[in-house]
Amino acid sequence: MMYKTLIRPVLFKCDPERVHNQATTLGKILGSNILTRKVISKSFNYKNKKLNLEVLGIKFENPVGLSAGFDKNANLTQIVPSVGFGFEEIGSVTGEKCEGNPKPRLFRIPERKSIVVNYGLCNEGSERIAHKLKNKKFTFPIGVSIARANNQDIIFDTEKGIKDYLKAYENLKDTGDYLTINISCPNTPDNLSFCEIKNFDRLMKVFSKKEITKPILIKLKPDFSKKQIDDFLEVCKKYTFIKGFVVSNLTTDRKEFDNLTQKGGLSGLPTKKKSNELIKYISTKTKGKYVLIGVGGIFNAEDAYEKIKNGASLVQLITGIIYNGPSLIKEINKGLVELLEKDGYRTISEAIGANIK
Repeated sequence: MMYKTLIRPVLFKCDPERVHNQATTLGKILGSNILTRKVISKSFNYKNKKLNLEVLGIKFENPVGLSAGFDKNANLTQIVPSVGFGFEEIGSVTGEKCEGNPKPRLFRIPERKSIVVNYGLCNEGSERIAHKLKNKKFTFPIGVSIARANNQDIIFDTEKGIKDYLKAYENLKDTGDYLTINISCPNTPDNLSFCEIKNFDRLMKVFSKKEITKPILIKLKPDFSKKQIDDFLEVCKKYTFIKGFVVSNLTTDRKEFDNLTQKGGLSGLPTKKKSNELIKYISTKTKGKYVLIGVGGIFNAEDAYEKIKNGASLVQLITGIIYNGPSLIKEINKGLVELLEKDGYRTISEAIGANIK
């Protein structure tokens, strides 16, 4: 309650990107000290064996993760576990350093529990981030999201785009527990070129020639039609290294926003329905063949539980924390246990796909 009544009103008077940067700096400082990590963990962490699960051979203490897009440069890997997250996905990290789109590029829409995001994949680049994480030990699973740099000399050239993906992969392939290939950032001027089936197939064909040693997931956009998803799934059948999907990225659908002029994709509540439907469709269509990570519009335990029952093994969020504060993770995990007990499930794994007939 203190966050919503006292802290959030102050933060929401400030520039969103500035607040984000300050939060990242503070998190990095707090994470560097074992005492501050323990104090924060005592306040925010919640553990229950019913939330333990194994996905893709990776053990998770709980299914709630921090989505890619918040810790772009991997500065928070030491503090995020103390807040109660079960895992984190860093990035998206591009092969070359990427400055992203011009500022301002982050806007709040409180009445819709949403944020307009137009960062444009800004990050320090794969070489620097790989060096930063080299030999670092993590206390929970880490996913690495890679993308193609939003740079003028790369963005409109498919072959250069593929090379940038590969550079990110080569630099980060030994970091973390799984890798997400982000093909669906809506904040680049090339109109999501790797969401086109032919380009996606070309990219996957190049990856298929690599000696891949960890699970690979593909991050999808929420605005795909069922026909487009069917086409993607057909291509994915050819590449056995693809183990799952992150569902989903930001939406570009603005039908319900009459006066929205800011550029960028929408996060939070506007993605909820699309994400839920896509998770359920893919899970039903593939009969659970692929692991799904559900993202979009999670503000409480019920939101997370719906995605899990629709077929998601894990969930991720960012916007929910911005609107509800860091205590949200503890609330979700406690709420998930209550929902499991109400439905008679012994563990979270038993609830995965319960809505699929």
